[in-house]
Amino acid sequence: MLSFDDRDYNWKEMTDEEGIQLCQELRQQLVKTVAQTGGHLASNLGAVELTVALHRVYDTARDRLVFDVGHQCYIHKMLTGRSEQMRTIRKFGGLAGFPKPTESEHDAFVAGHASNSISVALGMARARTLLGEDYNVVALIGDGAMTGGLAYEGLCNAGQSGEKMIVIVNDNGMSIKKNVGGMAQLLARHHLRPQYLSFKNGYKKAMETVPGGENFYDFTSKVKKMVKGSLLPSSMFEDLGFTYLGPMDGHDLSELTRILEYAKSKNGPVLIHVRTQKGKGYQPAEKAPHLFHGVSPFEVKTGNPLKKSGTDFSEVFGKTLTQIAENNRKVCAVTAAMQSGTGLESFAAVYPDRCFDVGIAEGHAVSMCGGMAKQGAVPVFAVYSTFLQRSYDMLFHDVALSNLHVVFGVDRSGLVGADGETHQGLYDVAYLSSVPGMTILSPSSFAELERDMKWAVEKCSGPVAVRYPRGGENRYSGESGAEPVVQLRTGRNVTIVSYGITIGDALAAGERLDADVMKLNRLLPLAPERILESVRKTGNLIVVEETACQGCMGERLCSELLLTGTPVKKVRLLNCGEQFVQHGSVEQLRKLVGIDEDSIVRAGLEMLENE
Repeated sequence: MLSFDDRDYNWKEMTDEEGIQLCQELRQQLVKTVAQTGGHLASNLGAVELTVALHRVYDTARDRLVFDVGHQCYIHKMLTGRSEQMRTIRKFGGLAGFPKPTESEHDAFVAGHASNSISVALGMARARTLLGEDYNVVALIGDGAMTGGLAYEGLCNAGQSGEKMIVIVNDNGMSIKKNVGGMAQLLARHHLRPQYLSFKNGYKKAMETVPGGENFYDFTSKVKKMVKGSLLPSSMFEDLGFTYLGPMDGHDLSELTRILEYAKSKNGPVLIHVRTQKGKGYQPAEKAPHLFHGVSPFEVKTGNPLKKSGTDFSEVFGKTLTQIAENNRKVCAVTAAMQSGTGLESFAAVYPDRCFDVGIAEGHAVSMCGGMAKQGAVPVFAVYSTFLQRSYDMLFHDVALSNLHVVFGVDRSGLVGADGETHQGLYDVAYLSSVPGMTILSPSSFAELERDMKWAVEKCSGPVAVRYPRGGENRYSGESGAEPVVQLRTGRNVTIVSYGITIGDALAAGERLDADVMKLNRLLPLAPERILESVRKTGNLIVVEETACQGCMGERLCSELLLTGTPVKKVRLLNCGEQFVQHGSVEQLRKLVGIDEDSIVRAGLEMLENE
C-alpha cells in the first residue's frame, strides 16, 4: 500500500503538478482500499482535489475543518497519518468511517448525520473569538445536506454574525440553483480571476496605510456593490451576509487552492460554491454514482460486488407496500433522500405520483405526513431508525396529538454494524414508546414484515411504527401469528423474552437452558399477561433486546412485575447498554454487548447455579 503519511510533504511548497499527481495516487488507493473493505466511495472520489486543496491551505491539527455527514472524509484521513490504517476502516477496532476526534486531532467534530456543519462551525468560530484565540474554521457541506432545515438556520445566523469562517458547498449536481444569463457568467468569471483577487487584496492593504484610506475603501466597496447589484441580482448567500465565491470547478486543484487562500484572508463569513463530479476518476462510479455511495467489497476492474446480496428486509418492505397500494389509492410513500436504501424503488417505479422524496428533511417529512393523513391519505414514511430521531418534536405535535394514521417503516432498527455510533438504530424503542398513542410492531422475519405492514396500513388507526433490521433474516424465518405475544418454546427453568431479529439467538439459547421463549410481536401497547404467567412458573426472567437500556422493553416488563406483584427470583436485562456502540460487524457487536446466543446462555446459567 502507498503511504501518504511518510512522505515529507510541505503543503505550502508543493507545486500544482505534484498536487495533481498526489490526487491521482489518492484516487487509485481509495478505490483499491474500499474495494476490499466496503464503505463510501463515490462521495470521496468527488472530493479528492477539494480535500488536498484544503490541506494545502489549512493546518487541520489547529484549524477546524467540520465535515457535514462525514462520509467524504476518507481522503482527509489518508492525509493525516492514517493511510496505513485505511485497510481497517469500518472494521471492528479499526478506523471509523466518519470523522472521530478521539481517533485524531485532525478530526474536528463527530459527523454522521447531515446539515449541522454550519451551526457547529459557527459555534467554534464564536468560541475562538470569545476566548481570543487564532485559528480558522471551515464547514464543508454537500448540496444534498443543504435540503435540511438546520443548514439554513446555520446559514442565516452565520451570515449575520460577522465571524471569520468559511462555508464550502460541495455541489455535485442537486440543490444549488446556478446563476443564469450571459452577464451573470461573465461577472462570475471576472470575480474569480487571479488578477482581480490580487488587485482587490493589494488595494485593501494600500488603503490601510493611507490616512483616511479605510473610509475610502468602505465607500468604494459600497459603490461596487451598488453597481454589481444593478447588473446582477445578489445570490441568496450574499443577502444572508456572506461573501460569495463561485461557482467554480471542484477538480481544478490550482484554482481551488487560490480561492481558499483568498477566502482565508477575508475577515467575515465567506461561502465558496464548488462543483464536483461524484465518483470522479473511477468509471463505474461515474456512470452510476448512486450505486457507489455506500458499497460492499467489489471487483476493481468491473465494479461488481464480490458477493451477491440476498433479499433483505428493506426490499420486502418496498414490495409489500407496492402490493398494498395496488388496492388502495390513498396509500403513498415518503422518503428523506433514501429511496433506494429503504427499498422504495419498486414502489416509485409503479406509482411515481404517489412516492415523495423530500430530501434530507426528516422533520418536514413527518409534518407533511401529518398533513396528508389529516386530509385522508395514508402516508407511509420509510426512514432509518437513526434519522427518525430528528423528527421527535413532529412525531408528538404533528401526528400523535391528532391521533393521525401515519405509518412509519423504521428501517435499520438495532445494530447496523460498520457505520458505527452515529448510525446504530438503538433508540427507537425508547423514543417511540414515549409518543402517546403510538403502536409499535417488531417483525422477526420477512413473512412477519409482510403481515405487519398490511395490518399497519389497513387495520390500525393512529400512528404506527413497524421496525425491522438491516439485512436479511437471522436464524428465524417463521410466521408466529398475529397475537401481541406468542410462546415459541416451552421450558421450565427460565423465561426468555425477545423480539425482532434477536429471536433466533433467544430460541437457540432457550434450547440449551430449557426455557420458555416468549416473542413480542407488538411492543406497544404492551400485553404482558402471558409473560407474567410464564414468570410465575419459571421464577426467572431474561429479556434480550438489540436496543439501548434506557426505555427498553425489559424495564417495562420489570414495572409490570412490580405493579402486579408477580413473584420473581432473578431478572437479567440483556441489551446494548448505555454506551454508544462502536463500528464492526453485527455479529461482533452482538457478542461485544452480550446479546448473542452464548451470552444469553451464560446469563441463564449464572441465574440458575445458586438456586
